[in-house]
Amino acid sequence: MKNLDSDKKISSRDENFSAWYQEIIDVADLAEHGPVKGTMIIKPYGYSIWENVRNILDKEFKDLGVQNAYFPMFIPESFLKKEESHVEGFSPEVAVVTYAGGKKLQEALIIRPTSETIIYDAFSRWVNSYRDLPVVINQWANVVRWELRPRLFLRTTEFLWQEGHTAHATYEEADDFARTMLNVYKKFAEDYLAIPVILGVKSDSEKFAGAVQTYTVEAMMQDGKALQCATSHNLGQNFSKVFNVSFNKEDSTSDYVWQTSWGLSTRIIGALIMVHSDDIGLVLPPKVAPIHVVIVPVWNKEVDKERVTAKALEVKNDLISKIGLSVNLDTSDLHAGEKYYYWEKRGIPIRIEIGPRDLENESAVVVRRDTGTKENIKFTLLNERVKSLLIEIQSNLYGRALEFRNNKIKEVNTWKDFVKEIEAGNFISAHWSGEKTTEEEIKEKTKATIRCIPFSEKESEGKCILSGKPSHKRVIFARAY
Repeated sequence: MKNLDSDKKISSRDENFSAWYQEIIDVADLAEHGPVKGTMIIKPYGYSIWENVRNILDKEFKDLGVQNAYFPMFIPESFLKKEESHVEGFSPEVAVVTYAGGKKLQEALIIRPTSETIIYDAFSRWVNSYRDLPVVINQWANVVRWELRPRLFLRTTEFLWQEGHTAHATYEEADDFARTMLNVYKKFAEDYLAIPVILGVKSDSEKFAGAVQTYTVEAMMQDGKALQCATSHNLGQNFSKVFNVSFNKEDSTSDYVWQTSWGLSTRIIGALIMVHSDDIGLVLPPKVAPIHVVIVPVWNKEVDKERVTAKALEVKNDLISKIGLSVNLDTSDLHAGEKYYYWEKRGIPIRIEIGPRDLENESAVVVRRDTGTKENIKFTLLNERVKSLLIEIQSNLYGRALEFRNNKIKEVNTWKDFVKEIEAGNFISAHWSGEKTTEEEIKEKTKATIRCIPFSEKESEGKCILSGKPSHKRVIFARAY
């Protein structure tokens, strides 16, 4: 157990959100910067959160028939250049290997920024007939995108993610699968991370390089900025034509496959931090918390130590064996107040305190991390109360985040109000003409981008917020990470 300085102050979210975010990562011992600019060392506690994310999503994927595979991280430069818009979109971010084994390579190698090209080269050998379709695979891997303005979890030169890739016989089947995966991400974000999200389609300017359509999962952070949590892309036949991924149809004609790709990365941990944490430290939803409960035995006299610790161990074993929770028993020699603060900063959902007086009363003090409220619970009722409290905490975190977000989505109809609400750190629902030049001008004037064209938004007649030209639907604008 790391002896953290209990006097160390965390910046206020309201006064300096950027500093607060970095300090939460520090005091919760999640990650630190690597020796190469832009890289990140994910510490054990931070990585255990990612493991939970990975395990939950991996099961969701496999329930849909997705199989895991792995592809090389080195990609021939010629592969990336085959799809023109793809190489144009990633050129500023790619890391290139030109020397290896003491010699200059005949062809430069790209360290994967994403794996469409190398995977679809393999698909060209795997797919020959309609009987080979669909191909539905995923890989858990690292990728490299050279980042000029790094920020832990949110933007790093190397990060961890999953990337799914599929091949289908028809456009409709591919598009349906892309949307299915988007809903998997929505379920994960809302049911597990307690983060309310908005689903929609990206504008052409914001879509993935090489995609026909990019579907997105957008969330609001506590500073009012948007964070793209996950994306799912309908790639059409753009890559299959370039890599000759074709198949013989049942009627003996041939066609190129229709493809999708979809992914979520360690940036989701950044979202988790920014949506739920407070000025004390990290706050974690129980469903992804590496530790559900910490038990802190408390004593003033050495004579009480043995019996208090014995009862705490009994409670721990009960919670593990009868409810299946992850429980930590803190028997360190720190003062009780230091222990409390240590675990609060790490976001453990529930703390149980047991002292000599609690033994006499046959009860324990149970403290919620999300609200700080305390209850005295009889030992005989402790298991069921802890179980129900974890459900309450999960629900409360989602409800709190949803209310916050909904209060900060503003529907505006004038440019003056648009600027006012963007400066106030809100999401904006406004009409847009659909013109790229107008979208670029709005971004230049306000730093706000179109986060998505929401699926939930019904068509309505209006005028573009900037140009005044006719518009048939409102879109979501926001400043973003």
